[in-house]
Amino acid sequence: MSDMDTLRYPVGPLPRYPLALDAKTRGTFIAIFDETPGAIRALVEKLSDSDLDTPYRPGGWTIRQVVHHIPDSHLNAYMRMKLAVTENVPQAKTYDETKWAELPEAKSGPIAMSLDLLAALHRRWMAFVRALPDPDFQKSFMHPEWGRVTIDDALGMYAWHCRHHTAHIKLGIEATRARSR
Repeated sequence: MSDMDTLRYPVGPLPRYPLALDAKTRGTFIAIFDETPGAIRALVEKLSDSDLDTPYRPGGWTIRQVVHHIPDSHLNAYMRMKLAVTENVPQAKTYDETKWAELPEAKSGPIAMSLDLLAALHRRWMAFVRALPDPDFQKSFMHPEWGRVTIDDALGMYAWHCRHHTAHIKLGIEATRARSR
């Protein structure tokens, strides 16, 4: 990977999990979901507005935009999973995350609202996941870009997403420290 790819994908590219996951792997992913809201809050709660407005890489989003993006993305994922369980292979709607990140509340809004939303969402989402019977993890939705996505696959993808953007925030914090030297 190039240096820019390493900055863009600090935990590696998005994995796909086409096979059924075992309980241990699901548990690992659920633990990531459980830990992420607190980990992100701990990373960003003491940052200044100037720090929050630092991009994590050249041409990348600011730390603030990343913090707001995570619950936006995870709300969509939560809804897709619930639809997959309650409907027969529903069609997932996509959204333009780049345009969402440019909306005023994502560019300049206080991060506390997204930190609170992320914590509440992850509690509710994982309560839903923990209650699913094993066969439901193979239920799926159709995504216009990814194709058929099972609940198991989506769990893996969004656990990666948690790690991916936590790493972006850490890169942004390193950039703020380098800027102040």
